[in-house]
Amino acid sequence: MRDHGAVSAPAPAVWAAPTLAESGTGPIDATVTIPGSKSLTNRVLVLAAQADGPTDLEGVLRSRDSDLMVAGLRALGCGFEELPGGLLRVTPGPLHGPAHIDCGLAGTVMRFLPPLAATAPGAVTMDGDPAARVRPMGTVLQALRDLGVRVDGDGLPFTVHGVQAPAGGTVRIDASASSQFVSGLLLSGARFAGGLTVVHTGKPVPSMPHIEMTVQVLRAVGVQVDDSGANTWRVEPGPVVRWTDPIEPDLSNATPFLAAAAITGGTVRIPRWPTTTTQPGDAVRDLLTDMGAQVLLRDGVLQVTGTGTLDPLDADLHDIGELTPTVAALCLFASGTSRLRGIAHLRGHETDRLAALVADIRAVGGDADETEDGLVIRPRPLTGGEWGAYADHRMATAGAIVGLRVPGVVVDDIASTSKTLPGFEGMWARMLGAAADVGTGASS
Repeated sequence: MRDHGAVSAPAPAVWAAPTLAESGTGPIDATVTIPGSKSLTNRVLVLAAQADGPTDLEGVLRSRDSDLMVAGLRALGCGFEELPGGLLRVTPGPLHGPAHIDCGLAGTVMRFLPPLAATAPGAVTMDGDPAARVRPMGTVLQALRDLGVRVDGDGLPFTVHGVQAPAGGTVRIDASASSQFVSGLLLSGARFAGGLTVVHTGKPVPSMPHIEMTVQVLRAVGVQVDDSGANTWRVEPGPVVRWTDPIEPDLSNATPFLAAAAITGGTVRIPRWPTTTTQPGDAVRDLLTDMGAQVLLRDGVLQVTGTGTLDPLDADLHDIGELTPTVAALCLFASGTSRLRGIAHLRGHETDRLAALVADIRAVGGDADETEDGLVIRPRPLTGGEWGAYADHRMATAGAIVGLRVPGVVVDDIASTSKTLPGFEGMWARMLGAAADVGTGASS
Protein backbone atom coordinates (compact mmCIF):
# COMPACT_ATOMS: atom_id res chain seq x y z
CA MET A 1 0.00 0.00 0.00
CA ARG A 2 1.14 3.56 -0.53
CA ASP A 3 3.12 5.54 2.00
CA HIS A 4 0.69 6.60 4.71
CA GLY A 5 2.65 9.48 6.12
CA ALA A 6 1.43 13.05 5.72
CA VAL A 7 -1.25 13.08 3.02
CA SER A 8 -1.43 16.45 1.33
CA ALA A 9 -4.35 17.56 -0.79
CA PRO A 10 -3.81 17.01 -4.53
CA ALA A 11 -3.25 20.13 -6.59
CA PRO A 12 -6.46 21.34 -8.26
CA ALA A 13 -6.75 20.17 -11.86
CA VAL A 14 -9.08 21.87 -14.36
CA TRP A 15 -10.91 19.22 -16.40
CA ALA A 16 -13.10 19.60 -19.48
CA ALA A 17 -15.92 17.13 -18.85
CA PRO A 18 -16.28 14.88 -21.93
CA THR A 19 -19.68 14.69 -23.63
CA LEU A 20 -21.12 11.42 -24.82
CA ALA A 21 -21.11 12.77 -28.38
CA GLU A 22 -17.35 13.30 -28.19
CA SER A 23 -16.73 9.66 -27.33
CA GLY A 24 -17.82 8.52 -30.79
CA THR A 25 -18.95 5.16 -29.45
CA GLY A 26 -22.72 5.59 -29.28
CA PRO A 27 -24.71 4.81 -26.13
CA ILE A 28 -22.71 3.87 -23.05
CA ASP A 29 -22.36 0.12 -22.56
CA ALA A 30 -19.87 -0.57 -19.78
CA THR A 31 -19.20 -2.61 -16.68
CA VAL A 32 -17.58 -0.48 -13.99
CA THR A 33 -15.73 -2.01 -11.05
CA ILE A 34 -15.94 0.20 -7.96
CA PRO A 35 -13.33 0.02 -5.16
CA GLY A 36 -14.14 -0.46 -1.50
CA SER A 37 -16.50 1.68 0.52
CA LYS A 38 -14.86 4.66 2.20
CA SER A 39 -17.41 4.56 5.02
CA LEU A 40 -16.80 0.88 5.72
CA THR A 41 -13.03 1.12 5.21
CA ASN A 42 -12.57 3.87 7.79
CA ARG A 43 -14.88 2.23 10.33
CA VAL A 44 -13.12 -1.11 9.97
CA LEU A 45 -9.68 0.52 10.23
CA VAL A 46 -10.65 2.12 13.57
CA LEU A 47 -11.87 -1.24 14.87
CA ALA A 48 -8.78 -3.07 13.59
CA ALA A 49 -6.68 -0.63 15.62
CA GLN A 50 -8.48 -1.90 18.74
CA ALA A 51 -8.56 -5.61 17.85
CA ASP A 52 -7.10 -8.45 19.90
CA GLY A 53 -4.53 -9.23 17.20
CA PRO A 54 -3.46 -8.42 13.64
CA THR A 55 -6.26 -8.09 11.08
CA ASP A 56 -5.82 -8.82 7.37
CA LEU A 57 -8.27 -6.62 5.45
CA GLU A 58 -9.51 -7.32 1.92
CA GLY A 59 -10.91 -4.61 -0.34
CA VAL A 60 -9.56 -1.62 1.60
CA LEU A 61 -10.14 1.63 -0.29
CA ARG A 62 -7.04 3.54 -1.34
CA SER A 63 -7.95 7.21 -1.37
CA ARG A 64 -6.97 10.40 0.37
CA ASP A 65 -9.59 9.88 3.11
CA SER A 66 -8.50 6.32 3.86
CA ASP A 67 -4.80 7.23 3.66
CA LEU A 68 -5.42 9.98 6.20
CA MET A 69 -7.11 7.46 8.49
CA VAL A 70 -4.19 5.04 8.17
CA ALA A 71 -1.69 7.84 8.83
CA GLY A 72 -3.65 8.93 11.90
CA LEU A 73 -3.80 5.40 13.31
CA ARG A 74 -0.10 4.90 12.61
CA ALA A 75 0.63 8.10 14.56
CA LEU A 76 -1.25 6.57 17.50
CA GLY A 77 0.88 3.41 17.42
CA CYS A 78 -0.68 0.98 14.89
CA GLY A 79 1.32 -0.89 12.27
CA PHE A 80 0.38 -1.40 8.61
CA GLU A 81 1.78 -3.83 6.07
CA GLU A 82 0.88 -4.74 2.50
CA LEU A 83 0.43 -8.45 1.93
CA PRO A 84 0.18 -10.49 -1.28
CA GLY A 85 -3.25 -10.51 -2.89
CA GLY A 86 -3.95 -6.90 -2.08
CA LEU A 87 -4.49 -7.47 1.63
CA LEU A 88 -3.65 -4.85 4.23
CA ARG A 89 -2.46 -6.12 7.62
CA VAL A 90 -3.30 -3.88 10.57
CA THR A 91 -1.32 -4.62 13.72
CA PRO A 92 -2.71 -2.92 16.80
CA GLY A 93 -0.12 -1.55 19.17
CA PRO A 94 -0.57 0.16 22.50
CA LEU A 95 -2.21 3.43 21.54
CA HIS A 96 -0.34 6.45 22.82
CA GLY A 97 0.60 10.08 22.36
CA PRO A 98 2.19 12.42 21.76
CA ALA A 99 0.92 12.44 18.20
CA HIS A 100 -0.14 14.83 15.47
CA ILE A 101 -2.95 13.79 13.12
CA ASP A 102 -3.79 15.46 9.80
CA CYS A 103 -7.52 15.16 9.09
CA GLY A 104 -7.36 16.72 5.64
CA LEU A 105 -11.00 17.25 4.74
CA ALA A 106 -12.10 13.80 5.96
CA GLY A 107 -15.09 13.96 8.27
CA THR A 108 -14.56 10.36 9.36
CA VAL A 109 -11.02 11.14 10.50
CA MET A 110 -11.86 14.32 12.36
CA ARG A 111 -14.93 12.78 14.07
CA PHE A 112 -13.84 9.12 14.57
CA LEU A 113 -10.32 9.61 15.92
CA PRO A 114 -10.87 12.04 18.84
CA PRO A 115 -12.75 9.40 20.92
CA LEU A 116 -10.03 6.86 20.09
CA ALA A 117 -7.37 9.42 21.01
CA ALA A 118 -9.09 9.77 24.38
CA THR A 119 -8.01 6.17 25.07
CA ALA A 120 -4.37 6.83 24.06
CA PRO A 121 -2.29 8.13 26.99
CA GLY A 122 -0.70 11.42 26.01
CA ALA A 123 -1.49 14.52 23.99
CA VAL A 124 -2.93 14.04 20.49
CA THR A 125 -3.25 17.15 18.34
CA MET A 126 -5.48 17.16 15.27
CA ASP A 127 -5.70 19.66 12.42
CA GLY A 128 -6.75 19.62 8.78
CA ASP A 129 -7.29 21.53 5.56
CA PRO A 130 -8.44 25.17 5.85
CA ALA A 131 -11.95 24.15 4.75
CA ALA A 132 -12.04 21.50 7.49
CA ARG A 133 -11.59 24.12 10.19
CA VAL A 134 -15.11 25.44 9.61
CA ARG A 135 -16.81 22.03 9.74
CA PRO A 136 -18.83 21.32 12.91
CA MET A 137 -16.68 19.63 15.59
CA GLY A 138 -17.89 21.05 18.91
CA THR A 139 -20.38 18.24 19.54
CA VAL A 140 -17.86 15.42 19.77
CA LEU A 141 -15.29 17.50 21.64
CA GLN A 142 -17.83 18.61 24.26
CA ALA A 143 -19.01 15.00 24.55
CA LEU A 144 -15.46 13.95 25.45
CA ARG A 145 -15.27 16.75 28.04
CA ASP A 146 -18.58 15.59 29.51
CA LEU A 147 -17.01 12.12 29.82
CA GLY A 148 -14.10 13.54 31.80
CA VAL A 149 -11.56 13.79 28.99
CA ARG A 150 -9.43 16.92 28.78
CA VAL A 151 -9.72 18.64 25.38
CA ASP A 152 -8.08 21.92 24.38
CA GLY A 153 -10.02 23.74 21.65
CA ASP A 154 -13.52 23.64 20.20
CA GLY A 155 -12.62 22.95 16.56
CA LEU A 156 -9.64 22.18 14.39
CA PRO A 157 -6.91 22.47 15.54
CA PHE A 158 -7.53 20.85 18.95
CA THR A 159 -5.70 18.56 21.38
CA VAL A 160 -7.10 15.52 23.18
CA HIS A 161 -5.28 14.46 26.35
CA GLY A 162 -5.92 10.73 26.50
CA VAL A 163 -5.69 8.25 29.36
CA GLN A 164 -5.42 4.45 29.38
CA ALA A 165 -9.10 3.76 29.96
CA PRO A 166 -11.46 6.75 30.29
CA ALA A 167 -14.32 6.13 32.68
CA GLY A 168 -17.05 6.33 30.05
CA GLY A 169 -20.71 6.44 31.01
CA THR A 170 -23.65 8.31 29.49
CA VAL A 171 -23.31 11.37 27.28
CA ARG A 172 -26.07 13.47 25.75
CA ILE A 173 -25.38 15.15 22.42
CA ASP A 174 -27.16 16.95 19.61
CA ALA A 175 -26.07 15.04 16.49
CA SER A 176 -28.48 16.77 14.12
CA ALA A 177 -25.52 18.26 12.21
CA SER A 178 -23.85 14.90 11.50
CA SER A 179 -24.39 11.22 12.21
CA GLN A 180 -20.60 10.95 12.47
CA PHE A 181 -20.77 12.40 15.99
CA VAL A 182 -22.67 9.30 17.12
CA SER A 183 -20.59 6.85 15.09
CA GLY A 184 -17.28 8.27 16.30
CA LEU A 185 -18.22 7.78 19.94
CA LEU A 186 -19.63 4.30 19.42
CA LEU A 187 -16.60 3.02 17.50
CA SER A 188 -14.30 3.50 20.51
CA GLY A 189 -16.89 2.86 23.21
CA ALA A 190 -15.63 -0.63 24.04
CA ARG A 191 -12.28 0.85 25.18
CA PHE A 192 -13.93 3.05 27.81
CA ALA A 193 -13.88 1.42 31.24
CA GLY A 194 -17.62 1.64 31.70
CA GLY A 195 -18.57 1.52 28.04
CA LEU A 196 -20.55 4.34 26.47
CA THR A 197 -24.19 5.28 26.23
CA VAL A 198 -24.90 7.98 23.64
CA VAL A 199 -28.24 9.79 23.79
CA HIS A 200 -29.22 12.09 20.93
CA THR A 201 -31.35 15.04 22.07
CA GLY A 202 -31.87 17.22 18.99
CA LYS A 203 -33.69 17.14 15.68
CA PRO A 204 -33.63 13.87 13.71
CA VAL A 205 -30.11 12.62 13.01
CA PRO A 206 -29.25 12.81 9.30
CA SER A 207 -27.84 9.82 7.42
CA MET A 208 -29.16 7.23 9.86
CA PRO A 209 -27.96 4.37 7.60
CA HIS A 210 -24.42 5.37 8.55
CA ILE A 211 -25.20 4.81 12.24
CA GLU A 212 -26.79 1.48 11.34
CA MET A 213 -23.56 0.65 9.50
CA THR A 214 -21.56 1.51 12.62
CA VAL A 215 -23.74 -0.74 14.78
CA GLN A 216 -23.40 -3.56 12.26
CA VAL A 217 -19.60 -3.41 12.07
CA LEU A 218 -19.32 -3.24 15.86
CA ARG A 219 -21.40 -6.39 16.24
CA ALA A 220 -19.34 -8.08 13.52
CA VAL A 221 -16.24 -7.70 15.72
CA GLY A 222 -17.91 -8.96 18.87
CA VAL A 223 -18.85 -5.66 20.51
CA GLN A 224 -22.18 -5.66 22.31
CA VAL A 225 -24.43 -2.82 21.14
CA ASP A 226 -27.95 -2.05 22.32
CA ASP A 227 -29.83 0.22 19.90
CA SER A 228 -33.32 -0.81 20.96
CA GLY A 229 -34.20 2.59 22.42
CA ALA A 230 -35.09 5.62 20.33
CA ASN A 231 -32.08 7.91 19.81
CA THR A 232 -30.03 5.91 22.30
CA TRP A 233 -27.07 3.61 21.70
CA ARG A 234 -25.23 1.59 24.35
CA VAL A 235 -21.80 0.03 23.73
CA GLU A 236 -20.53 -2.39 26.37
CA PRO A 237 -16.85 -2.46 27.32
CA GLY A 238 -14.91 -5.48 26.19
CA PRO A 239 -12.57 -6.97 23.60
CA VAL A 240 -12.71 -6.30 19.87
CA VAL A 241 -12.17 -9.37 17.67
CA ARG A 242 -10.79 -9.29 14.14
CA TRP A 243 -12.80 -8.24 11.09
CA THR A 244 -13.01 -11.06 8.52
CA ASP A 245 -15.30 -10.01 5.65
CA PRO A 246 -14.21 -8.32 2.38
CA ILE A 247 -15.14 -4.63 2.32
CA GLU A 248 -18.09 -3.91 0.03
CA PRO A 249 -17.73 -1.65 -3.03
CA ASP A 250 -18.55 1.99 -2.36
CA LEU A 251 -22.13 2.26 -3.60
CA SER A 252 -22.21 6.05 -3.39
CA ASN A 253 -19.13 6.20 -5.62
CA ALA A 254 -21.01 4.00 -8.09
CA THR A 255 -23.88 6.47 -8.44
CA PRO A 256 -22.25 8.88 -10.95
CA PHE A 257 -21.65 5.99 -13.35
CA LEU A 258 -25.22 4.75 -12.95
CA ALA A 259 -26.48 8.32 -13.46
CA ALA A 260 -24.47 8.43 -16.69
CA ALA A 261 -26.52 5.53 -18.04
CA ALA A 262 -29.78 7.13 -16.94
CA ILE A 263 -29.23 10.47 -18.67
CA THR A 264 -27.70 9.12 -21.89
CA GLY A 265 -29.94 6.15 -22.63
CA GLY A 266 -27.02 3.77 -22.14
CA THR A 267 -26.33 0.82 -19.86
CA VAL A 268 -23.91 0.57 -16.95
CA ARG A 269 -23.36 -2.52 -14.81
CA ILE A 270 -21.76 -2.56 -11.34
CA PRO A 271 -20.53 -5.98 -10.14
CA ARG A 272 -20.43 -7.13 -6.49
CA TRP A 273 -23.52 -5.10 -5.58
CA PRO A 274 -24.64 -6.47 -2.19
CA THR A 275 -28.09 -7.95 -1.76
CA THR A 276 -28.40 -6.34 1.67
CA THR A 277 -26.33 -3.44 2.94
CA THR A 278 -26.36 -0.45 5.28
CA GLN A 279 -24.69 1.78 2.68
CA PRO A 280 -26.87 4.80 1.81
CA GLY A 281 -25.79 4.48 -1.83
CA ASP A 282 -28.08 1.48 -2.24
CA ALA A 283 -31.01 3.93 -2.31
CA VAL A 284 -29.96 4.95 -5.83
CA ARG A 285 -31.87 1.94 -7.12
CA ASP A 286 -35.21 3.37 -5.98
CA LEU A 287 -34.32 6.93 -6.97
CA LEU A 288 -33.42 5.94 -10.53
CA THR A 289 -36.53 3.78 -10.79
CA ASP A 290 -38.66 6.73 -9.65
CA MET A 291 -37.07 8.85 -12.37
CA GLY A 292 -37.93 6.30 -15.05
CA ALA A 293 -34.70 4.35 -15.56
CA GLN A 294 -34.67 0.57 -15.83
CA VAL A 295 -32.93 -0.95 -12.80
CA LEU A 296 -32.13 -4.65 -12.40
CA LEU A 297 -30.14 -6.43 -9.69
CA ARG A 298 -29.32 -10.02 -10.62
CA ASP A 299 -26.56 -12.36 -9.47
CA GLY A 300 -24.73 -9.57 -7.68
CA VAL A 301 -24.65 -7.23 -10.69
CA LEU A 302 -26.64 -3.99 -10.69
CA GLN A 303 -27.61 -2.85 -14.17
CA VAL A 304 -29.11 0.54 -15.01
CA THR A 305 -30.39 1.40 -18.48
CA GLY A 306 -31.64 4.83 -19.48
CA THR A 307 -34.92 5.10 -21.35
CA GLY A 308 -34.33 8.45 -23.03
CA THR A 309 -36.44 10.47 -20.61
CA LEU A 310 -36.26 11.29 -16.92
CA ASP A 311 -39.23 12.00 -14.69
CA PRO A 312 -39.00 14.84 -12.13
CA LEU A 313 -38.33 13.83 -8.54
CA ASP A 314 -39.90 14.91 -5.27
CA ALA A 315 -37.85 13.19 -2.60
CA ASP A 316 -36.76 13.44 1.03
CA LEU A 317 -33.02 12.76 0.99
CA HIS A 318 -32.47 13.28 4.73
CA ASP A 319 -31.01 9.81 5.30
CA ILE A 320 -29.12 9.69 2.00
CA GLY A 321 -27.86 13.26 1.70
CA GLU A 322 -24.52 12.23 0.19
CA LEU A 323 -26.40 11.31 -3.01
CA THR A 324 -27.73 14.86 -3.43
CA PRO A 325 -25.12 16.16 -5.93
CA THR A 326 -25.68 13.15 -8.20
CA VAL A 327 -29.46 13.43 -7.92
CA ALA A 328 -29.38 17.20 -8.52
CA ALA A 329 -27.37 16.64 -11.71
CA LEU A 330 -29.99 14.16 -12.93
CA CYS A 331 -32.82 16.57 -12.11
CA LEU A 332 -31.39 19.10 -14.58
CA PHE A 333 -32.51 16.77 -17.38
CA ALA A 334 -35.92 15.78 -15.98
CA SER A 335 -39.16 16.63 -17.73
CA GLY A 336 -40.44 18.87 -14.93
CA THR A 337 -39.61 20.60 -11.65
CA SER A 338 -37.87 18.51 -8.98
CA ARG A 339 -37.84 19.13 -5.24
CA LEU A 340 -35.17 17.68 -2.95
CA ARG A 341 -35.97 17.93 0.76
CA GLY A 342 -34.59 17.09 4.21
CA ILE A 343 -30.98 18.06 3.44
CA ALA A 344 -30.33 21.28 5.37
CA HIS A 345 -27.43 19.47 7.08
CA LEU A 346 -25.52 19.47 3.76
CA ARG A 347 -24.63 23.08 4.48
CA GLY A 348 -22.02 21.67 6.90
CA HIS A 349 -20.37 19.10 4.63
CA GLU A 350 -17.08 19.47 2.72
CA THR A 351 -18.64 22.67 1.45
CA ASP A 352 -22.12 24.16 1.75
CA ARG A 353 -23.43 21.72 -0.84
CA LEU A 354 -26.80 23.43 -1.25
CA ALA A 355 -25.32 26.83 -2.03
CA ALA A 356 -22.63 25.24 -4.18
CA LEU A 357 -25.13 23.26 -6.25
CA VAL A 358 -27.28 26.32 -6.88
CA ALA A 359 -24.23 28.35 -7.91
CA ASP A 360 -22.98 25.62 -10.26
CA ILE A 361 -26.37 24.98 -11.81
CA ARG A 362 -26.81 28.67 -12.54
CA ALA A 363 -23.26 28.88 -13.91
CA VAL A 364 -24.18 26.40 -16.66
CA GLY A 365 -27.46 28.14 -17.47
CA GLY A 366 -29.74 26.14 -15.17
CA ASP A 367 -32.50 27.20 -12.83
CA ALA A 368 -32.31 26.23 -9.16
CA ASP A 369 -33.09 27.75 -5.77
CA GLU A 370 -32.34 26.86 -2.18
CA THR A 371 -35.20 26.22 0.20
CA GLU A 372 -34.98 26.03 3.99
CA ASP A 373 -34.07 22.35 3.82
CA GLY A 374 -33.28 21.58 0.21
CA LEU A 375 -33.41 22.52 -3.45
CA VAL A 376 -35.90 23.25 -6.20
CA ILE A 377 -34.56 22.46 -9.68
CA ARG A 378 -36.37 23.47 -12.87
CA PRO A 379 -35.25 22.09 -16.23
CA ARG A 380 -34.16 24.50 -18.93
CA PRO A 381 -31.61 24.43 -21.79
CA LEU A 382 -28.06 24.43 -20.44
CA THR A 383 -25.14 26.30 -21.94
CA GLY A 384 -21.98 24.94 -20.38
CA GLY A 385 -19.55 26.87 -18.21
CA GLU A 386 -17.32 26.40 -15.17
CA TRP A 387 -18.54 23.89 -12.59
CA GLY A 388 -16.95 24.52 -9.20
CA ALA A 389 -15.88 21.50 -7.19
CA TYR A 390 -15.30 23.47 -3.97
CA ALA A 391 -12.68 20.83 -3.00
CA ASP A 392 -15.64 18.44 -2.71
CA HIS A 393 -15.46 15.08 -4.48
CA ARG A 394 -19.21 14.71 -4.95
CA MET A 395 -19.54 18.18 -6.42
CA ALA A 396 -16.83 17.30 -8.94
CA THR A 397 -18.53 14.09 -10.07
CA ALA A 398 -21.83 15.93 -10.41
CA GLY A 399 -20.13 18.23 -12.91
CA ALA A 400 -18.94 15.19 -14.86
CA ILE A 401 -22.54 13.94 -15.10
CA VAL A 402 -23.81 17.27 -16.41
CA GLY A 403 -20.98 17.41 -18.93
CA LEU A 404 -22.14 14.18 -20.57
CA ARG A 405 -25.07 16.05 -22.09
CA VAL A 406 -23.84 19.65 -22.11
CA PRO A 407 -20.80 20.70 -24.17
CA GLY A 408 -18.38 23.10 -22.53
CA VAL A 409 -18.73 22.05 -18.87
CA VAL A 410 -15.37 22.51 -17.14
CA VAL A 411 -14.82 21.15 -13.63
CA ASP A 412 -12.34 23.40 -11.87
CA ASP A 413 -10.86 20.76 -9.54
CA ILE A 414 -11.32 17.18 -10.70
CA ALA A 415 -8.41 16.17 -8.45
CA SER A 416 -10.79 16.51 -5.50
CA THR A 417 -12.27 13.14 -6.50
CA SER A 418 -9.15 11.49 -5.06
CA LYS A 419 -10.76 12.00 -1.65
CA THR A 420 -12.69 8.77 -2.18
CA LEU A 421 -12.10 7.66 -5.79
CA PRO A 422 -8.58 8.17 -7.19
CA GLY A 423 -8.39 7.73 -10.94
CA PHE A 424 -11.95 8.92 -11.52
CA GLU A 425 -11.12 10.72 -14.78
CA GLY A 426 -9.65 7.58 -16.31
CA MET A 427 -12.61 5.46 -15.21
CA TRP A 428 -15.00 8.02 -16.71
CA ALA A 429 -13.13 8.07 -20.02
CA ARG A 430 -13.02 4.29 -20.21
CA MET A 431 -16.74 4.05 -19.47
CA LEU A 432 -17.40 6.29 -22.46
CA GLY A 433 -14.99 4.54 -24.77
CA ALA A 434 -15.07 0.87 -23.92
CA ALA A 435 -17.52 -1.97 -23.55
CA ALA A 436 -14.95 -3.85 -21.47
CA ASP A 437 -14.66 -3.76 -17.70
CA VAL A 438 -13.76 -0.32 -16.34
CA GLY A 439 -11.58 -0.95 -13.30
CA THR A 440 -9.50 1.22 -11.03
CA GLY A 441 -6.42 0.76 -8.94
CA ALA A 442 -8.06 2.52 -6.02
CA SER A 443 -8.40 -0.51 -3.75
CA SER A 444 -5.81 -2.78 -2.27
